[in-house]
Amino acid sequence: MALGLLRRRRSRSASGAGPSISVPLPPDAGGFGFEVVDPLGQPMGGAEVTVTALDSHRVATRGTTDPHGYFIATLPPGSYSVMTMAEGLSPSRENLDIAAGVALPPVRIALQPARQLELPTAGTWLFDPPHTAIRFIAKHVGMAHVHGRFTRFQGGIRVAPNMADSHVSVRIDASSITTGNNTRDDHLRSADFLDVERYPYIDFTSTRFAHRGGSKWTLHGTLTMHGTSRSIGLDTTYLGTVNGGYDQELRCAALAKAELHREDYTLNWRSMLARGIAVVGPTVQLELDVQAMYRTHDTPTPPE
Repeated sequence: MALGLLRRRRSRSASGAGPSISVPLPPDAGGFGFEVVDPLGQPMGGAEVTVTALDSHRVATRGTTDPHGYFIATLPPGSYSVMTMAEGLSPSRENLDIAAGVALPPVRIALQPARQLELPTAGTWLFDPPHTAIRFIAKHVGMAHVHGRFTRFQGGIRVAPNMADSHVSVRIDASSITTGNNTRDDHLRSADFLDVERYPYIDFTSTRFAHRGGSKWTLHGTLTMHGTSRSIGLDTTYLGTVNGGYDQELRCAALAKAELHREDYTLNWRSMLARGIAVVGPTVQLELDVQAMYRTHDTPTPPE
């Protein structure tokens, strides 16, 4: 369901409770609102909010908080993860359950100063596909955004003693693209778009890690798609390490984003539009939500 900024009304009860939010709900939808503040309790405008469906790992909506620190949305019923991030502050992740016809009470999220995260242990880290998502968002010409993801991929991170010398590689099965519409997916696999019979894989190989401060990095590398290679930079937020998962193995997490220009990869949307083919627009937002497991002799094999 499309998301818009909704009407907000602040009111205080006689007991001095915090602000309440009035949300006009579309049919078969629920609503929620967050108030995001900085470590001093001041409204945090411009914080990035990403809402992901827990069952499909699909991004349901995303945006930024308004100048008063609010983010308000309506969503179909279901369970969601909400990631809130701002430069120099630690990310916050909240889970929520949306029910039709219900507007959840507003929640205040206080972002804290980013702690110096311990960098991953040097060695090989393998992507855990069930806990990793490769997603994209494209603007459909004349219509709403198209959300999709790739379901089959493999890759890993070779962490060097000097993090700047580390290396990432990802291989994506291009035919595993899915947008929730079989006709559209078949068209995206065709010669008009990805041409998966001739170019079955999409590959990214990093060339260097550049530290931007705090938990922010840029992964410079080469993306090869549709038989064409281009240099790109993945804006990456490192989320730290933890012992957990199948056998309490050591794992790390990161969120990486990039904007791709389709014509860089000889996918000529203007030509297809002139031929009457309904297409998505000239740019695509790519997002990798990664968990990787530290490789040892007894690292568990992720389930299919």
